[in-house]
Amino acid sequence: MSKTLCTIEFDGELLLGKAGQPLIDFLQEHGKKLPHICYHEALQPLETCDVCWVEYEGKLVRGCTLTTEEGMEIVSRSAIARSAQEEGMDRVLNRHELYCTVCEHNTGDCTLHNTVADMHMPIQFYPWQPKPYAKDTSNPFYTYDPDQCILCGRCVEACQNVEVNETLSIDYTSEHPRVLWDGGEKIAGSSCVSCGHCVTVCPCNALLEKTMQPDAGPFTAMPPDLKRPLINFVKKLENSIGMGPVTGVSLMDAAMREKEIKKTKTVCTYCGVGCSFEMWTRDRHILKVQPVADAPVNGISTCLKGKFGWDFVNSPERLTTPLIRENGRFRPASWDEALSLVARRLREVADTHGGDSIGFIGSSKASNEEAYLTQKIARLIFGTNNVDNSSRYCQNPATEGLFRTVGYGGDAGSITDLQQADLIVLVGSNLAENHPVIASRIKAAQKHNGQKLLVVDPRRHEMAERADLFLQIHPGSDLAWASAMSRYMFEHGYADEAFLTQQVNGVEAYKESLAPFTLEFVSQLTGLDSDQLTAAGEMIGQAKRVCVLWAMGITQHSHGADTSTALSNLLLVTGNYGRPGTGGYPMRGHNNVQGASDFGCLSNIYPGYEKVTDPEVREKWAKAWGVSPQALSDKAGADNFMMVQKAHEGAIKAMYVIGEETAFSDADSTKVHEAFTSLQFMVVQDIFMSRTAEFADVVLPGCPSVEKDGSFVNTERRIQRFYEVVPPLGDSRPDWQILTELASRLGHPWYYTHPSQIMDEAARIADVFAGVSYERLSGWQSQQWPVSPNGESTPLLYTEGFKFPDGKAKLHPVEWQLPLETIDAEYDLLLNNGRMLEHFQSTNQTGRGGRMLSLSPQWFVEVSPELAAERQLEEGDYVVLSSRRGDVELPVTITARASGRVLFIPIHHGKPGVNGLTGEHHDPDVNTPAYKEIAVKLRKSGGNFGGSPIPAENFRNGARTPLTHVPVETKWQQEGYTLPPAHTSHPEKF
Repeated sequence: MSKTLCTIEFDGELLLGKAGQPLIDFLQEHGKKLPHICYHEALQPLETCDVCWVEYEGKLVRGCTLTTEEGMEIVSRSAIARSAQEEGMDRVLNRHELYCTVCEHNTGDCTLHNTVADMHMPIQFYPWQPKPYAKDTSNPFYTYDPDQCILCGRCVEACQNVEVNETLSIDYTSEHPRVLWDGGEKIAGSSCVSCGHCVTVCPCNALLEKTMQPDAGPFTAMPPDLKRPLINFVKKLENSIGMGPVTGVSLMDAAMREKEIKKTKTVCTYCGVGCSFEMWTRDRHILKVQPVADAPVNGISTCLKGKFGWDFVNSPERLTTPLIRENGRFRPASWDEALSLVARRLREVADTHGGDSIGFIGSSKASNEEAYLTQKIARLIFGTNNVDNSSRYCQNPATEGLFRTVGYGGDAGSITDLQQADLIVLVGSNLAENHPVIASRIKAAQKHNGQKLLVVDPRRHEMAERADLFLQIHPGSDLAWASAMSRYMFEHGYADEAFLTQQVNGVEAYKESLAPFTLEFVSQLTGLDSDQLTAAGEMIGQAKRVCVLWAMGITQHSHGADTSTALSNLLLVTGNYGRPGTGGYPMRGHNNVQGASDFGCLSNIYPGYEKVTDPEVREKWAKAWGVSPQALSDKAGADNFMMVQKAHEGAIKAMYVIGEETAFSDADSTKVHEAFTSLQFMVVQDIFMSRTAEFADVVLPGCPSVEKDGSFVNTERRIQRFYEVVPPLGDSRPDWQILTELASRLGHPWYYTHPSQIMDEAARIADVFAGVSYERLSGWQSQQWPVSPNGESTPLLYTEGFKFPDGKAKLHPVEWQLPLETIDAEYDLLLNNGRMLEHFQSTNQTGRGGRMLSLSPQWFVEVSPELAAERQLEEGDYVVLSSRRGDVELPVTITARASGRVLFIPIHHGKPGVNGLTGEHHDPDVNTPAYKEIAVKLRKSGGNFGGSPIPAENFRNGARTPLTHVPVETKWQQEGYTLPPAHTSHPEKF
C-alpha cells in the first residue's frame, strides 16, 4: 500500500489520509462508516451485497471498488445513494432472518447486524423467506445454515483464493442459491479441511462455530419450541413498530454479551508457523478463535488445529495436582512435598554421581522463557550441558546444514519472502498438512501470481498434485538429487559466478566434489529419469528468485545433515541468499521448537547459539550468572538420543522431562522404555498423564500456553508474545513458575515474578536477542532475530554478508552414502511415515474431546494400487508390518498417494506406535534417528476392517472445485436482476 497522502471529499467533508487505500478502510480510519457487508479488508472486493453504494463522478458506484486518490468527491448520503443502499440491504434481509437477541452470533462481531443498526432502516421491504434446505451440522466444528446465508461469497473467496483449498462455491443460477461444498450440499465428505477460514469471514451466523452454540448469549440456549414462537411474535411486532425498537433490544443484548466475553491475544500451540489470534472466552468456556488482520504471520488465516483444536484445555483428563509414585502407584501430593522431593533426589544423584548423571529435556511446546530456565538449571545448578529438546528429532540436521554453509540456524527470510519467490522448491515436506497456512500462501502465489512449484517427495500429497513439476523420488536419495542440481547449474551456465566469487568460499573444492553426481548416476539412485532431472535443473536455473523448503522427509534420515547441506549448497551456487524471495527454509514442526533451541535447550550451545566449548562464551555466561567459569561445563553434553543411550547403560541416573512424549516419540521405543525403567529417579512435567509420565517418580502438572504468559519463536525466527487466556486449571502451574520454585529449593532463589524478567535476562546476555523486550512484543507486535540493541529486527538474513568471520558463505562438500537401513530379500518394503493435518504428534492434545479424532480415529497403512494388486490386498484388510525390531497390525488403505514398494503410516496412532518399528540407526553428525528409514515385510493377518479405515466423511475423499473468483457476474446476468435502487422480483437470488 502506498504511503502517499491524499485529500478526498466525503459527504462534503475533507479527509486527509493514505492514497491507494480501499475507500471503506480509509473511512473507518477516520471514524466514518459506509454501509457494507460483503467487503472484508483481507479479501478482494466481491461486489455481491449491493449495500455500499455511493455517488462518484456522477454515477452510482459500489464503494468497495474504490481506492483513494487525490481530489475524489464522494457522496454516500444523497437520496439516490441512500435508496440504493437500503434496496441492497432489503435484498439481503430477504435471505436472512433477523432474530439477533436469540442468535449466538450477536456478540458485536456480526457485520450484518451492525450494518442494519447503523443504517437505521425503518422496516424490511422484502419479507424473509425460508429456503428449502436443512441446517448442515455434519462437520464436527462448524455448521452451515442456508436460511441465514446471504450469498455474499466471503466464504467462497476465502476458501478459493486465500486458503486455496478450493472447496466452496455458489451457483447463482439455481432456483435457491446456497453455498456448496465440492458442488454438493453436505460439508462432511467434501474436500473441506475445516480450516475455519469461511467461519471467520462470514458476516452473519450462516457459518458458525459449534462451540458458540447454543450458549453464546443469555437467551440463545432457549429450546426451539419456545424460541420459534418468540421469533414469530417479534417479527409480527416489527411490522407494526418498525425495526428500530427491535434492533435497539439486540444492541443492548450485544453490549451485555461483550462485557462478559474476554478477548485475548494468543499464539497457536501446534506447528511452527506461529499463527496468532484472539481467543474469545466466557469464564473457562472457549467460545471461538477469532483471527485478526493485524496478526503478523497469518492475518485471518487459520488451520483446523489452530481454529478448532482447543478441546484439550478443559479436558477432564488434565493433570491438576502433583503426583508421587509410591508402592508402584501414583498418589496426589502437595506442591511443597513434590518439589521438595524433586530437589532432594536430584541433589542426591548429583552429589553421588556428578551433574553429568542427570539429563534435562526441555519442551518445544513451552515458552522461550521456560526453555531458558530449563538450560539454566542444568548448566548453572548442576554444571551439566545434558540438555536438549525435540528439535534433535526433527530439525537439528537442517540447522547443521545451515551452520555449515551460511551461519545462522534459522530460516533465511520471512513467509513473505516465500510469496515473492519465482520458484518454490519443496523437498520432503507435506506442507499442506503440516504447515497449512504457509502452504496457503504458496498456493495463492502459484494460483494468482504465476509462481512455479517444484515438489520432490516419495509421496503424492496435495502439494505434489499442485506442482508444476513433481519428482516422485526414491526415499533417502535427496542428497544425490540436490548435488546433481548443483552440478547442472555449473555445467549449464546457471551458477551465479559473480555471487560465488564475491561472497562464497570453497567454490573450486566444491565443484570437484560434484564429479560423481552425473544425471545417469543420480537417475539410478533416485528413480528419476534424465528428462525429469533436466526439467528440474532448468526450472531452478532459469528462476531469478528461488526458495527451498524442507522438513522431516529430509532430516529424519541417516544423513539428513548432509542432505540439508546439499540443499543449502544449491542455493549458494545459484546466488539465492540475501535477496527478497530467496533462501533456505527448514519448516519447524512444533510451535516453539525454534525457540527452545534459540534459548539454549541444546547440548552444545547457550541461548543465542553461543558455543559451550568457547572459553570466552563460557566466561561471559558465568559472569552474567554470578559464578566462576569453572562452575560451568566446558564440554558439550548428551543430547536426547545420547541421554537415552546413557540411561540404558546406567551412566545417566536421573532425568527431568518437560512437555515431551519421549516414550512415544523416541526411536526404538522398546529400548527407550527399558532405559526409563532403569533410572534411579525421573521427573515428568506435563499437562496430561502421557506415556512418558507413566515411567516417572514424580509428575508435575504444568499449564498449556493459554493458561500463562510467555513468548514463542516461529519458523521464520519471529518472536511473539502470548497472554494468559484463562487461569491455570486446578492446582496446575506455569512451567516457569515450577522451575523458578525448584531452583529456589536447590539454593538458587531467582525471584522471577513474570516471564518478561526472564526475557530481559536472556536479552542482556545473548547477542542475537539484544533488543528483545516484552514492551516491543506487546499486542500484535513481533521481532525477528537477530535483534539489534535498539530493537531493530532482521526479517531477511545475509543482506550484508554471512555469519562467518570473513562474512562469506561456505560451500560444504558432501558425499553420497547409502542409508543405514535398506531393504533386502526378507524386509522388502520401505515404510515412510509422517504427520496428518488433523492430528498432532501422539494425539495427547488432538485426541481429547473426540472431535479431531473423529476425522481419522483409526491407524492405517497406505499401500499403492500396484502393491495391493501384487499382494492381493483389499481396502481395509488387516496386515502385519514387521521391521527388524518389532511389528504392528493395522488395516490397509489403497491409494495413489503411495507408490510402488514404499508404504506410508501416520505417526500419531497406537501405543507404542510406529517407534516399535524404528531402530537406533541415526545421523552420526547430529544424532537424529533415521525415523524414515524402516525396512519392513508385510503379511496379511486375516480379517477386514469393514471398508476403508479412513472415514467416508474425511476430507481426503473430496474433490475440489477451483474458482478464480466469486462469480458475481453470473448473478448480474440472471433474469430479474436489477441495479439498486430499483426493486427486483427475485430478492432471494440477488
